[in-house]
Amino acid sequence: QVHLVESGGGLVQPGGSLRLSCAASGMFSRINVMGWYRQAPGKQRELVASITNAGSINLADSVKGRFTISRDNAKDTVYLQMNSLKPEDTAVYYCTVVVITTTMATADYWGQGTRVTVSS
Repeated sequence: QVHLVESGGGLVQPGGSLRLSCAASGMFSRINVMGWYRQAPGKQRELVASITNAGSINLADSVKGRFTISRDNAKDTVYLQMNSLKPEDTAVYYCTVVVITTTMATADYWGQGTRVTVSS
């Protein structure tokens, strides 16, 4: 089992910045992919950003140039730096990881979500 602890959400004015963190703990061999999804009210959950253990990054077009994803493999932690925030970034942000388990299977886990509200 893998446990994800998210932090860093909150209320911010348009143009402001927030940094989300997600730390993974539990029993696994390694973490292949770490990422963030978001779900705005009335909308489907969408990928925001992901990063592999080799450092390959995938960013949604809507956040390119504003958001940055990074990870600290020693701490099993992923970060999402969000700059120039817009009201349309308002959503619940979910951390997700894809791990290789101790039995060499692949499994994905989700955090509880952290709310980001961009409003003046």
